[in-house]
Amino acid sequence: MTAQAANDAFEAHRARLLGLGYRMLGTRAEAEDLVQETYLRWHRTPREEIRSVGAWLSTTMARLCIDELRARKTRDAYVGPWLPEPWLTPTPQDGEGEQELALADDLSVAFLLLLERLAPDERAAFLLHDVFDAGYPEIAATLGKNEAAVRQIVSRARTRVAESRTRFRPTAAEQDALAKRFKDALLARDELELLALFKPEATLYSDGGGKALAALRPIFGAQKIARFFLGVTRDRNPGDFTFTPCWLNDAPAIVIRELAGTPFATIALDIDAGLIANVYAVRNPDKLALLPADI
Repeated sequence: MTAQAANDAFEAHRARLLGLGYRMLGTRAEAEDLVQETYLRWHRTPREEIRSVGAWLSTTMARLCIDELRARKTRDAYVGPWLPEPWLTPTPQDGEGEQELALADDLSVAFLLLLERLAPDERAAFLLHDVFDAGYPEIAATLGKNEAAVRQIVSRARTRVAESRTRFRPTAAEQDALAKRFKDALLARDELELLALFKPEATLYSDGGGKALAALRPIFGAQKIARFFLGVTRDRNPGDFTFTPCWLNDAPAIVIRELAGTPFATIALDIDAGLIANVYAVRNPDKLALLPADI
């Protein structure tokens, strides 16, 4: 295989590797670093040692992610709630089937937070099998476990994920409409309208990472969430910001920027049965740095 052919073979799998890394680590920057490390190892490895390009690349990336997670400092040191970096996703098409809806959840913040509660090996096994279609023998070789153990790991993780999935996902149009109502109520500081949009048991997660003003603990309940947003907008002039609707992590969202273009926050909405069940607000500037400039 020529150097150009080897490079082309890798590039054909780059997006898949980045997706695996993001789901494993929750940060695009770290995932891109490990994709680059996988690229370097790919070019250093004799071709006769590689039977399947895709399997070899996925295995290498998964092992690098597991090593990163094991070496990572505990989340307990993070200031306030931790949320994954916002990931721009296309607006889903209404009329999608059950399989497409399940795949959409694979990038949701709720799904990524659930993965955070799994051990590195468990996370890798579940993602490789259920999201990236790897076989049990391949996963067993990746983790250094037997196939029976891997099957049990995947089964347990799948059960936990199934219990967390939204069962009544509104159409994309319905979710966009609710997100617009939320944005309008936020700008108008309309408490009654805000209250009408949330489920009574809704939760707000606000990630500032100690680098931007944010709630240090999750906020529970529609009334407290509404009052939080009224409080943070009290001394702000809406004309000092731009509010751009988009979809982040397969959820309707708003990107808020200062007029100079600097990202100020992202707000993603988890909608269930026509009401907002969870709000994920990211203010940590490190996590906003990779947002596309055109949103």
